[in-house]
Amino acid sequence: MLQDKAARPIFHWLVVVALLVNLAYGAKVYSDAVSQEDDPHANLDLFINVLERIRRDYVDGSDLTYQDLVHGALEGMLSKLDPHSEFMPPVKYTHLKEDTEGNFGGVGVHINIQDGYLTVLAPMEDTPAYEAGVMSGDRFVKIEGENVRNISMPEAMKKLRGKPGSKVEVTLFRPSTGKNIDVTLKRALIKVATVKDINNQRMFEVDENKIGYVRITQFGEETARDLEEALKKLELEGMKGLVLDLRHNPGGLLDQAVKVSEKFLAKGELIVTTEGRRKGENAKHKSSGRSARPELPLVVLVNGYSASASEIVAGCMKDLERAQIVGEKTFGKGSVQKILPLTGQEGAALRLTTAKYYTPSHEVIHGKGIEPNHKISMTRRDQELLFLARTPGGLKMVEKDRREDVENFEDPQLAKAMELLVGKEKIREQAEKKKKAKLEKESKQEEKPEKEANPEKKAEPKEDSKEEPKVDPESEEETEEKPE
Repeated sequence: MLQDKAARPIFHWLVVVALLVNLAYGAKVYSDAVSQEDDPHANLDLFINVLERIRRDYVDGSDLTYQDLVHGALEGMLSKLDPHSEFMPPVKYTHLKEDTEGNFGGVGVHINIQDGYLTVLAPMEDTPAYEAGVMSGDRFVKIEGENVRNISMPEAMKKLRGKPGSKVEVTLFRPSTGKNIDVTLKRALIKVATVKDINNQRMFEVDENKIGYVRITQFGEETARDLEEALKKLELEGMKGLVLDLRHNPGGLLDQAVKVSEKFLAKGELIVTTEGRRKGENAKHKSSGRSARPELPLVVLVNGYSASASEIVAGCMKDLERAQIVGEKTFGKGSVQKILPLTGQEGAALRLTTAKYYTPSHEVIHGKGIEPNHKISMTRRDQELLFLARTPGGLKMVEKDRREDVENFEDPQLAKAMELLVGKEKIREQAEKKKKAKLEKESKQEEKPEKEANPEKKAEPKEDSKEEPKVDPESEEETEEKPE
C-alpha cells in the first residue's frame, strides 16, 4: 500500500509531462501551418512558380502576357472577398469615373452579378436600354452572340460600352415571362437625370390633395441639388406631403445619400454610421439642418432593387420615425467601397470594401436590408406593368391585347403611400367620385351612337318639309332655270 501511495505522484507527473509534450508538439505543428499560411515570401514563391509554369507549359501560353496573368489573378483574388470588391484595370476605372460624373457612352443599365448571372438592377432613365424595354431583374444570356454565364463585371462593361451610335445585340432572360428576348441596343452618350416626377419629367406638380411626388433614380453628383429644386417647385404649389420613390434605385454616392436625408431632418440628427477595421473608416454622419423640412409629412417607397445609398435614406427615415416606409424589403447592400488608385499601374485601381453602413439604431444594412413599415408586395407582372406605365412609349412595347392592362394599372405601393398621407376615408370618397364620373361618361358615349344609328327619327322632318313647295330644292332649281 505504501508503494501504491508513492507511485501515485510519479504517475500524475508523468501524465502532466505527456500532456505538456503533446501540447508543445501540437502548438509547433499549428505554428508551422499558420506561419506557412501567413508567410508572404513562401506564398509569393508559389504564385511565381505557377505563373512561370503556365507560361511554359500551357498550350496557348505563348499568347499570354505577364500582365494578362497578373490582372486575371488580381480579379480572382478580389472576387473571393465579396461581390462588391474588384480589381479595376484602366478601362474599368475610366468607366467608373464616367459613371460618377453622370456622362458616358453605353446602353444605360445598372448591372450586378447575382447567382452567377449578369443581372439588371435597373435601367437608367432615358437611355437606349430603358427605351428598348429592358427591366430590373432581366438576366443577360448572350452579348453579341456569346454566352455570358459567369462573365466578370469588367468583361461585361467592356462588351456593353462602346462608341455612341454603335449597336450591340443582346439576349435577355425575363423571369416574369420565363422567355428569352432578343434586343438590339444602340449605344449613346448617357446623361443621367436622377430626379424625376411621376410622369418621368421635371415639372413637379402636386395632385388634388396637394401631395408631391419625387422619384430618385440613383444617387449621382447632382442629386441633392436637383432634389432641392424639385422640392421648391412643389412648395410653390402648396405641397402638404411628399412621396419619395426609391424603388429600383441601385444607390450611388454616400455624401449624396446624406444630403438627401438631411433635407427632411432637424439639425444634429444621426443619419448613418460607417465602421471598418481602420480608425479612419469610422465616421458618424449627422444632418446639418440646412434647407431642412423636418415637419413635412413623408412616405418613402422601396423594393427589392433599392440598394446601397437608397437603403441609407430609408433606414435613417425609418429608425428616426421621420417617415413611413412602404413596399418590400430592400436589397441589402450596405457596405462601403473605397476606390484606391494603384501606384505603378497607370489608370488601374482597387474597389475595396473597407467598412459597413449602420442605421441610427446601429442596425447593419449589409446582408439584411431594410424592412418596410408597411409591406406591400408586387408580383413580377405588377413590376412589369409599373415599368411600362411610367415609361414614355411603354404601350408600344406590348401587344395590343395587353395595352388595356397597362392603362388601367394602379400602383398598389403608391396607393398605400397616398392613403397614409391623405387618409383612407378621403381616398375612398375620391375614388368613388371618379368611378361615378367615369360610368356617367361611358353611359353618355353609349347613348350617342344609339341615337345616330336610328335614321327614321331624323328623316321625319325632311319628309314633312318636302310637302311644302317653298323649301323643295328641286322646285327652286326649276324656277331659276326658267328665265334662261
